[in-house]
Amino acid sequence: MAKLYFRYGTVGSAKTLNLLAVAHNYERQGKPVVVMKPAVDTRFGTSKVASRAGLNREADLLLEADTEVPANLLEACNCILVDEAQFLSAFVINQLWEITTGRNIPVICYGLRTDFRTHLFEGSRRLLELADSIEEIKTTCTDCNRKAVFNLKSVDGKPTLDGPSRTLGCEELYLPVCPTHYAEKLGLSAGELNELLGTPEETV
Repeated sequence: MAKLYFRYGTVGSAKTLNLLAVAHNYERQGKPVVVMKPAVDTRFGTSKVASRAGLNREADLLLEADTEVPANLLEACNCILVDEAQFLSAFVINQLWEITTGRNIPVICYGLRTDFRTHLFEGSRRLLELADSIEEIKTTCTDCNRKAVFNLKSVDGKPTLDGPSRTLGCEELYLPVCPTHYAEKLGLSAGELNELLGTPEETV
């Protein structure tokens, strides 16, 4: 039985590099894959799926909020790989789940879990609700050797909690950080961090 996978990590955790490696391994065995990405992600070009390590390939399908995945695209498909899945709508995520159950095609989604304010994206929330397998792709904090948990946003070099949750950018805008350095760089007290996280202070 095919599964819907959600492989999440902070910025800079090599999610796209992982996707490209999986695509390469399938195709090296003569097994066609379909690569998808949100149409809104234009950082490296309209249809390009690119890793910061320099590897890239063209996406086979660009996904809008109301996109219906064409059945003919899946006829010879052995696996579907989705980049930046956090930006997808619940409508699209539902279709991907239906593809795994109805067509028995594995779907592997890569993306962020939360935005720079620690809140779930729509696509990530639905994946956490539906995915058969949820896997964390780990990386370390920019400022220490602890595991990065949060995505720190900076504007003109200054960490901030302002702005829309979906702002496209790379290392100059977002950095992976641990909870300690997230709070430190934003100037948050323990109480303020707990309030942001929606967690009672005494449980942290």
